[in-house]
Amino acid sequence: MKEKQTISRRNFLVKGSISTLGVLALGTFVGCAPIQRKIAGFANTAEPPYLGNKKDPMVWFEITKNNNVIFYSPKVEMGQGIFTGLAQIVADELEVNIDQVIVKNAPSTYAHSDKAATGGSLSMLSLWQPLRELSATMREMLKKQAAKKLGVEIEALSIKDGVISTASKTMTYAEVADGVKRWSIPKKPELKDPKKYKYVGKPVPRVDLKEKVLGTAIFGMDATFPDMLYGALVYPPTLETLPKTVDLSAAKRMPGVVKVFHEKDFIGVAAKTFIEAENAKKAIKIEWLEGKKWQQEDIDRIVTVGNGEEHVIQKVGNAKRILKKSNDIVELQFRSPLGAHAQMEPCGATVYVQDDKVTVRMATQGPRLLASSIAKRLDLKPKDVELTSEYLGGGFGRRQHDINALAAAVMSKATGKPVKCFFNRLEEFQNDPMRPPTHNVLRAKLTNDGKIEAFEHQVASGKVVFGTSGFPPIVEKLIGADPGSWRGGMVQYRAIPNINTVCWMNDLPFPTSSWRSLGLLGNTFAIESFMDELAIKADKDPVQFRLSHINDDEAGERLKNTIKAAAEKANYRDKVINGRAMGFACSTDVNTPCAQVAEVSIENDQIKVHKVTCAIDAGLAVNPDQVIAQCEGALTMGLSASMYERMYIKDNKIQPTIYGAYDMALIKHAPKEIDVVILEGTGTPGGIGEPPLGPIGAAIANAVRRLTGQRLKELPLTLNQEEVSMSKS
Repeated sequence: MKEKQTISRRNFLVKGSISTLGVLALGTFVGCAPIQRKIAGFANTAEPPYLGNKKDPMVWFEITKNNNVIFYSPKVEMGQGIFTGLAQIVADELEVNIDQVIVKNAPSTYAHSDKAATGGSLSMLSLWQPLRELSATMREMLKKQAAKKLGVEIEALSIKDGVISTASKTMTYAEVADGVKRWSIPKKPELKDPKKYKYVGKPVPRVDLKEKVLGTAIFGMDATFPDMLYGALVYPPTLETLPKTVDLSAAKRMPGVVKVFHEKDFIGVAAKTFIEAENAKKAIKIEWLEGKKWQQEDIDRIVTVGNGEEHVIQKVGNAKRILKKSNDIVELQFRSPLGAHAQMEPCGATVYVQDDKVTVRMATQGPRLLASSIAKRLDLKPKDVELTSEYLGGGFGRRQHDINALAAAVMSKATGKPVKCFFNRLEEFQNDPMRPPTHNVLRAKLTNDGKIEAFEHQVASGKVVFGTSGFPPIVEKLIGADPGSWRGGMVQYRAIPNINTVCWMNDLPFPTSSWRSLGLLGNTFAIESFMDELAIKADKDPVQFRLSHINDDEAGERLKNTIKAAAEKANYRDKVINGRAMGFACSTDVNTPCAQVAEVSIENDQIKVHKVTCAIDAGLAVNPDQVIAQCEGALTMGLSASMYERMYIKDNKIQPTIYGAYDMALIKHAPKEIDVVILEGTGTPGGIGEPPLGPIGAAIANAVRRLTGQRLKELPLTLNQEEVSMSKS
């Protein structure tokens, strides 16, 4: 039997996708440039709050019979160490030993499961105050109940390691909680002084370390249900490709096949084993109707400054007028490529639909949001879908949306059995909503004494936050420029009297979305490479040149201190010694300033990074060891993206689709030494997971400039770049 259906590759990927960014609706001012700049300015410095239940500690905590505390985290653990940092807060305010705290992901049906998902370097930042208050509230609830059971005044009680004591009696938290049906919740519990914390601010071993070392940890691919089936989906082989005809007859006769599907958003099969599902999938015969035969050159032309919708996101003074009238301006152009998430664990889900009750086990950054998408797909209510995230084998923004979860839900409902559906490695690359490419044009005018009089930054990019988030058109129109595309693109040197920052938005023939740090990597590479070139033109030390263009306000002082700390720790020098040079770069992301010095040489015509010094001010360091680990991981990932990684389009196909062909940094390419300096410019935690990705590409390129005299203008960094063009396919 042959069926007709029109469905694009984009629809395969985007159907039921979810949003990870809260928005502000000011419909009266839709399309108004000044309002859009205000929104952009707010988004650049705002610290979004936690979006979940902050009132009921009983949703967050469970006291076990052996006197441990189960903490249901609204943020998922994807290797960033958030379980450990949050456990430290719980242990200190709840007055228990850190070993008594067991951390689990909160199911989507729990009232405090975060609507904003996990990402954006916002987990610790957004939960610091709510979790302190909730833990302290739970502590006081237990004290009040203990006083009642012991027949004493609450002031007579003391607590240590989850044991409440009087002068002569003791009760564990478990004994206090036993049999209690109704609890009295205090309105404003007294919080402990962070200076008196036992765990916060100190290095603590990761709470998830033991099970991951022993191999007992459950990741998304490990999740199972008894008697489950395996799902396999067919994907369009090229971009903008439509199924013209679909023949399912041969697949239906394959061994192990339970049911074959031709749905509005996927074509696939459910079978008894993984191999049987894969074999049956290959038997589905599809005649494809191809659209335009896209090449990388076409993508480059789309993502070029001057194309698309223009949005001015930052305007101080009149840089545009000054630069237009000047003859002696400095201008450089930069490009960054498509980038894959390339996480170790492919995306997928295991779903069981039973009488309109759905249970989902998978690795996702947005349990509540994805559960809502599944409920909508099955015409159910969100409360009917309980999604529990397992550990993530890498997130990086990739796990905000997953067609496999929706498909597995449809298959399970149709078959009455649990269904497990995952991408294989080729499919993971092929269907990755990638980091979009960027094109940056920067222009500036220097005064006679070496100061920047006017600075303009124009960036062109595909969509990031808007790419697969499902925002209504009215919201995109209101906000204007995609915040993910220009992330890191605003000029942080606010002492420059005239600044103009413009974002050009473009639609690409394939989905693009969030990639760790979003636009920060490419935009910082461009701005900081340009600042370095301006310092050379002005004959100034690059560190002092930056310092002289930073305001003296609180944000400026934090940035200055971070710059000075990195330069001092690295013993920065602006000259080549023994074949090695240092490159300096800095950025501010989610209000976290980060500065890096890369020590580089050229060996066998290849760039080699020997050492990176990283100074960062992410506020209060809840776990200093984890801050260091985040810096090491982020800048290493940034190094890989800056020096090796590149996806491209050839003959209407995304390339490459396998590790190896997709070039990434290996252990031998990592710096032998990474030195991290932690500053604490504020009394509360800030973002840490993404800011260290910003400076590394520019820091390496700036060192190469001193070694070779060549200004590298595109990522990945290679010697002898002749022009700014990503068309290398």
